Amino acid sequence: MSNASQTFDQGTAEQYLTFSLGQETFAVSTRNVREIIEFGRLTPVPMMPASVLGVINLRGGVVPIIDLRQRFGEGETRIGRRSCIVILDVSRDEVQQTIGIVVEAVCAVLEIPPQDIEPAPTFGSHIRTDFIRGMGKIDGNIVVLLDIGRVLSLEDMQQLASTAASASKQSA
Repeated sequence: MSNASQTFDQGTAEQYLTFSLGQETFAVSTRNVREIIEFGRLTPVPMMPASVLGVINLRGGVVPIIDLRQRFGEGETRIGRRSCIVILDVSRDEVQQTIGIVVEAVCAVLEIPPQDIEPAPTFGSHIRTDFIRGMGKIDGNIVVLLDIGRVLSLEDMQQLASTAASASKQSA
């Protein structure tokens, strides 16, 4: 379903984890959030796209870490004292993956009522907006609600899954 025609359930508000990347505020559904951890040492993986910073060992499981700013073509995320990794459970077309995203700061968990969510704007046929679930209006500001399963292409998710599996075998 295209985001321009996506409608939101007019019932209950959904909870979103908001975070900052540069000057922008983004949000993901709390249903996808597994946990938030301190930014720490990453193990680089050769021949990965620049947006894949590496992997971490999370309680015995290998989790790939993505720099969303790089994924969006906005340069590297600035790592500071408030930077952290949000661990997400992502599924797309039957492919399920646990990934981490580096964020400059976690802001808050907010409930956004459906009437405060607008469909993603259309920018023309050459600009992708399929990964935008909608635009949340919060206190006069706009928050980009991400469909985290669409931020990465299916090929990217499969590559991350195989990278995590390979790194897991090497550490065993």
